[in-house]
Amino acid sequence: MWQQLQRDSFLEVNALARDTPMLHEPLRLFAQYGVLLFAAVLVLAWWQARRDPRPETMGVALWTPVAALLALGLNQPLGRAVHEARPFAVLPHALVLVDHSHDFSFPSDHAVMAGAVAAGVLLGNRRLGLFTAAAAVLMAFTRVYVGAHFPLDVVAGLLLGAAVTVAGYLLLRPVLLRIVVGLSRTRVRPLVTGVDTRVEGSAVR
Repeated sequence: MWQQLQRDSFLEVNALARDTPMLHEPLRLFAQYGVLLFAAVLVLAWWQARRDPRPETMGVALWTPVAALLALGLNQPLGRAVHEARPFAVLPHALVLVDHSHDFSFPSDHAVMAGAVAAGVLLGNRRLGLFTAAAAVLMAFTRVYVGAHFPLDVVAGLLLGAAVTVAGYLLLRPVLLRIVVGLSRTRVRPLVTGVDTRVEGSAVR
């Protein structure tokens, strides 16, 4: 039943792709290179966190890229365990707009990365986080649109990435705050805060 749902939902999106050739190139480009947008968002989130006197904001800005890498690392054994074939291997007549990849399909690496970054940015910066969350959903959709993944692959990827970021931050928050406060008292202070007032140690609980 799960496999049938995967196929049916994929074929619906694939039919949409066939009917919208004008969207092929922009969505293909985002599906392949949208990761650069998320990298830029991480830099922007860190830069904006420097203007916030609260160490929590910088803490989550520093944690988010680490969480994204951790989530991708955890995704590898999960993908090998599930060992789901790519759509083009199961549905040879499907429209595929990107080069065939021979690794696993479930969960999507791109969606894992996008979900992890979106969750982290949303924790520290609501406005930028909402933009990033929308970009993450678009990334997930485009990976299905171009024929690289089934829909449940990207949904699982988004949830896994977000879960790793949020759970890790909640677990490591005291450590992250101490790191930020400690760095703010060293020569690398400009990297963690651009405000004039010193971050007080009492902010760490």
